[in-house]
Amino acid sequence: MASVTRAVFGELPSGGGTVEKFQLQSDLLRVDIISWGCTITALEVKDRQGRASDVVLGFAELEGYLQKQPYFGAVIGRVANRIAKGTFKVDGKEYHLAINKEPNSLHGGVRGFDKVLWTPWVLSNGVQFSRVSPDGEEGYPGELKVWVTYTLDGGELVVNYRAQASQATPVNLTNHSYFNLAGQGSPNIYGHEVTIEADTYLPVDETLIPIGEVAPVQGTAFDLRKPVELGKHLQDFQLNGFDHNFCLKGSKEKHFCARVHHAASGRVLEVYTTQPGVQFYTGNFLDGTLKGKNGAVYPKHSGFCLETQNWPDAVNQFCFQHGIIWRTHRILL
Repeated sequence: MASVTRAVFGELPSGGGTVEKFQLQSDLLRVDIISWGCTITALEVKDRQGRASDVVLGFAELEGYLQKQPYFGAVIGRVANRIAKGTFKVDGKEYHLAINKEPNSLHGGVRGFDKVLWTPWVLSNGVQFSRVSPDGEEGYPGELKVWVTYTLDGGELVVNYRAQASQATPVNLTNHSYFNLAGQGSPNIYGHEVTIEADTYLPVDETLIPIGEVAPVQGTAFDLRKPVELGKHLQDFQLNGFDHNFCLKGSKEKHFCARVHHAASGRVLEVYTTQPGVQFYTGNFLDGTLKGKNGAVYPKHSGFCLETQNWPDAVNQFCFQHGIIWRTHRILL
């Protein structure tokens, strides 16, 4: 059974409110989550010798999360990933979003769900956050009520998402934690062995928007169905890194989608989801300019993300639309 403790993490500027930290702890895991962006700020797990290390990138103080930073640990919404040219149509009406990653809209816009204070509710084994996104927020139509729940059971951290809209609107929620199973602050993720159970992936253009093709992974650098050592794999295929959606088998039940093993520590991350896709991102845009926990810097390829979600730009690509309302993923460590 997990225990839950609650503490003040910091105060927002100009009387913007108090940000709280909720610590969930079991005999196998400890996870810290703050009410600013429903952000996972720390996740401690033991190695094969029983030594615990924090395996997610981030900051020790609130100020780190208020600066420009790459969504460390946060919930992303209304729409995760990219919307081409920041435009889409719903019921025949065209909507325009902020272009915050030229030439597209990324991760909910200028002030997405990662940059707002959520209302918490403590549970026996976790915490639930909620907020109401008003009609027109960041250009999206309709009022949207959102609930994000974190629960911990032994070595299993479960993240559940629920949203209720007043009218038709795109919704695609995910968590954007950056992992390094060697411990946050380790220089790279090259020694990690990665498996993603996907027979197809989405090729992208130069702005990382899917080109509309669902391509087989067979015989390509995207065939991760059997474990590959990441550093060697990137070198063998001369890749800058991954920032691609892998297409999963559709299921309303949670099912395995990815596994990452760090041989040196013995730590393993497994991801289960009900979502139709997982965006595998290898921290290609990290550049070492941010100073994180314990003075760590985060250079390129020093963390990876496994963002379970709907397919990118699905609102503009009819063949990508899955009509999923409930959004759930599960992380096992």
